[in-house]
Amino acid sequence: MTPEVFYKTLETFHITLTDTQKEQFETYFKFLVAENEKINLTAITTQEDVYLKHFYDSIAPLLYGLIDNTSLQLLDIGAGAGFPSFPMKIIFPNLQVTIIDSLNKRIKFLDALVDKLGFDRQTITLLHGRAEDFGQDANYRGQFDYVTARAVARLNVLTELTLPFLKKNGKLLSLKASQMVDEMTEAKQAIAILGGKLGIPLDYTLPNGDERHLVLVEKKKETPKKYPRKAGTPNKKPL
Repeated sequence: MTPEVFYKTLETFHITLTDTQKEQFETYFKFLVAENEKINLTAITTQEDVYLKHFYDSIAPLLYGLIDNTSLQLLDIGAGAGFPSFPMKIIFPNLQVTIIDSLNKRIKFLDALVDKLGFDRQTITLLHGRAEDFGQDANYRGQFDYVTARAVARLNVLTELTLPFLKKNGKLLSLKASQMVDEMTEAKQAIAILGGKLGIPLDYTLPNGDERHLVLVEKKKETPKKYPRKAGTPNKKPL
């Protein structure tokens, strides 16, 4: 997907990018590839693949009307090189974005990227650490309208890492490449324990035909205080 095809495809969803936004995506691509030579950020490095498999893939929640251009509080868990939250932030600048990542080198990359893209620093928070620890911090627990996670963990683990951060009626948006039926079945007990309700998944394809799945979990009641458990436990002993 060339940049031009990317722009035209967005127009079919009634999203027309400004010249500034187009420049931000181009800057993002160039900086990602340059920094990837020094630190391992992504295996996807060609322009066509970055625009398709990182930029386009990241903005599915916007394309399908799940997030709008208001000052929603969005938390991105394990964002790596900024996916999916930074492409969404380029298109919807009013989003308030917080990122938690366990690797400091990725946080440093994102910190530099904030300046490169000209984001308002009042609208970006970058946190180095584990979701399990921040999930027990009153400054972050129950504070977000949406939590996004792209290929971070299986759903029964991911719900424990994410639902504590959500406000009541907030939503987890889990972006997955593989079919989710088994994971959703496996996660039903965890979702119930954590106060969530599984929504109808959104199945779609990228313009090249690749399958993608977006799983929604809505927080219906407060998550019990003992969750998330200490770092590493959700992965070792899923609910």
